[in-house]
Amino acid sequence: MLDLTSDVADLTAALVDIRSESGDEGSLADAVEGALKALPHLAVTRDGDAVVARTGLGRPRRVVVAGHIDTVPIVDNVPSRVEGGRLYGCGTTDMKAGVAVQLKLAALVAEPVHDVTYVFYDNEEVDASRNGLLRLTRNHPEWLAGDFAILMEPTDGVIEGGCQGTMRVEVVSRGRRAHSARSWMGENAIHGAGAVLDVLRAYTPREPEVEGLRFHEGLNAVFIEGGVAGNVIPDECVVKVNYRFAPDLSVADAEAHLREVFDGFEVRVVDAAAPARPGLDDPSAAAFVASVGEGEARAKLGWTDVSRFSELGVPAVNYGPGDPVLAHTRDEYAEIARIREAEERMVAWLTGAR
Repeated sequence: MLDLTSDVADLTAALVDIRSESGDEGSLADAVEGALKALPHLAVTRDGDAVVARTGLGRPRRVVVAGHIDTVPIVDNVPSRVEGGRLYGCGTTDMKAGVAVQLKLAALVAEPVHDVTYVFYDNEEVDASRNGLLRLTRNHPEWLAGDFAILMEPTDGVIEGGCQGTMRVEVVSRGRRAHSARSWMGENAIHGAGAVLDVLRAYTPREPEVEGLRFHEGLNAVFIEGGVAGNVIPDECVVKVNYRFAPDLSVADAEAHLREVFDGFEVRVVDAAAPARPGLDDPSAAAFVASVGEGEARAKLGWTDVSRFSELGVPAVNYGPGDPVLAHTRDEYAEIARIREAEERMVAWLTGAR
């Protein structure tokens, strides 16, 4: 059983040492559920391997503190170990350190200044269709209701507001097949795709300011596919493009922009995920930034599950003790001092001490 009275770094190590690769979170979900059910000030519910614990103090505002309990596949980096002030192991930074802080908050703060919902969910590191938080939004959206949410994704201890949207499209260059010995009788689709690459090379990404935070967009080719055989002029070439767009655009806006950018080409949308606005003008968010972030926040240059809260009408930020650059690496680690700092700051915020 997890010991919620232990030091937050030791608790992080205990979480790392319970195998919890995506799809295999059951043992860790059991441990989290058992530890939370031992706390009389929380009401605990569960959906699959997602565990939700709530206070019910009748406070005027409710905050949601969420984190995923799964990791990418282990690669000889479990069990955890400590070296030079760093805790090494699979998931230390992404995001067992953040989950440990969540658990410590749940145990230490029985009478928070806001009512709190703690969400521990599964399958974040795999296809979105399996995401535990997405499942909760479908099955039990009322469990996620709140005025403000904090996703404990690794941010190296800096508050990151909102998130970018992402869209993948296929830009298709068409041609006409011919024998390569008589190439002039066909039209080479791969050569035609050069015009798509020219558009991408000439493209200047936007850097809009959204609610006081500076976002930086990106439009890039990530795959290219074409060719039939060594003696055939190809009649189709597909350039796969990823667009990372700021939260002043909707998914529909992003699609319209790409169709304009690649005017004259067939554009097929493969998938998309909506962005989330920072929402830092929300009173709870502003107080969180002032207390935990000491008045500083930056834009989230990537997509995270704060988007799911945004779709529920809940403003959300990212904040966690791990360094995102280290996520998913063989030598992943979290600075022990950062984990303890995150716990200290969030306890002070939730108790109204700062």
